[in-house]
Amino acid sequence: MTIHNLSNTNSILNNFISEIRNKEIQTDPLRFRRNMERVGEIMAYEISKNLPFESKSVTTPLGTCVTNTLKQYPVLSTILRAGLPFHQGFLNFFDRSECSFVSAWRKHYNSEEFEIMVEYKTSPNLDHRDLILCDPMLATGASMHEVYRALLENGTPRSINFAAVIASKDSLEFLESKLPDHAHVWVAAIDEELTAQSYIVPGLGDAGDLAYGEKL
Repeated sequence: MTIHNLSNTNSILNNFISEIRNKEIQTDPLRFRRNMERVGEIMAYEISKNLPFESKSVTTPLGTCVTNTLKQYPVLSTILRAGLPFHQGFLNFFDRSECSFVSAWRKHYNSEEFEIMVEYKTSPNLDHRDLILCDPMLATGASMHEVYRALLENGTPRSINFAAVIASKDSLEFLESKLPDHAHVWVAAIDEELTAQSYIVPGLGDAGDLAYGEKL
């Protein structure tokens, strides 16, 4: 598994991550969603460099030129509901992509133990496709892994790309033990601490609540 930490290089991405974490700016859900979308756009651009391209002849009003374009658009998958703004950023760039949506949630048995429940899935055929699975927060990595396993029922992707805004070190170690060697994990920031309740610190809070309001 290859980890791509985009915060290793200074860029405008740092500004968006700073605002996403800022508890004062978080009071504006429109701003929060837009920043999530922006991170998705930047990450889509970075991931595109690893996708297959082919030469294509294009006729302009004055002549013909040859340019390299995507050979095939990736399948974009996300976990409901927190992943929707992040996913939209990817879709803004990969605008011809087919999409997949999966619901997954934590069924808690006590304050520290829980099971990941996958209840709903819609996906195109994934055989020989490039898959991008995005979710804003990689806390334990369990949700991402269970959703990935569920998606494999729809075929075997040619390449696998997991994308997160913030990941814990624990989640990356977990995924490294579970994913194939050719998998790629893309993150905008890596945080050191994971609480006993499996929340990332300093993290940013509950991405779904910040984007769409608190749930019961």
